[in-house]
Amino acid sequence: MFLNSIQASPGSRKKAKRVGRGIGSTLGKTCGRGHKGQKARAGGFHKVGFEGGQMPLQRRLPKIGFKSRKAMFTAQVRLNELNGLQADVIDVQTLIDSNIVPVFTKTVKVIKSGEISRAVTLKGLKVTGGALASIQAAGGKAEE
Repeated sequence: MFLNSIQASPGSRKKAKRVGRGIGSTLGKTCGRGHKGQKARAGGFHKVGFEGGQMPLQRRLPKIGFKSRKAMFTAQVRLNELNGLQADVIDVQTLIDSNIVPVFTKTVKVIKSGEISRAVTLKGLKVTGGALASIQAAGGKAEE
């Protein structure tokens, strides 16, 4: 293969629209803009979403939704997920290393979902009341 033999594949490059080249080109005289009106004039376009003075759609619809930045860095862990860990002392870094929570997690809350059958010590994790009762019943504890 040589550089002078390289060609674009058929149909990949469209011909440029050549306006104002006479009536035979179908883009002569008005150049495809039609007759008169704002869109026929140079610079005659409004901003995106303009509806001729009518209240635009993006302003008619209600504002909804909000994504808390705090929620991005918070994760929940179930009791039965703690059961599978080998460590006796569980903190945020232990959960990140075992791929239970995402890497960018800063705070973790343990919720009562499932059962825990062994004694574990939670360090620096938030714990719900029901989860704390289950952990203490299994012989574990939670430290702040």
